[in-house]
Amino acid sequence: MSDVSTTLHPLPHTLPACPNARLALFAIRRMGAHGLADARAAHALFSAFGEAFQRPLVLLRALMADLAGTAADTIAIAPCCCARMTAAERALLTIVARVETGSEVARLLLADLLAMRRVDGVLASAAAVAASFADEGRPICV
Repeated sequence: MSDVSTTLHPLPHTLPACPNARLALFAIRRMGAHGLADARAAHALFSAFGEAFQRPLVLLRALMADLAGTAADTIAIAPCCCARMTAAERALLTIVARVETGSEVARLLLADLLAMRRVDGVLASAAAVAASFADEGRPICV
């Protein structure tokens, strides 16, 4: 049985336990609020990935641009300081985490998030982000 106060809350989900997912969420929030060239998002990825930060940074920027250009409606993103996540943020992290192992689940979640049927381009961007994190030993899990 679900608690009504939890399901109606604008930030219904707790932050993920996975530090890699929290890092991706931070960068998504910063880029969503302050633009793709946000220095704090870049610094967070540089701090985490070291010299290999450019690939995840560029691919996250591409994903954010694809989401913004494709979505039929706004995607709710909470401020960076929030200790909880919106349903859209949770869906986005789930998509990135499952795009390789559960591509149909990821496709359906992305179609719901974007309110569109054809999401192949954005799904490819999400897969590239997931691969860039995993290739550097920081797989995103939720």
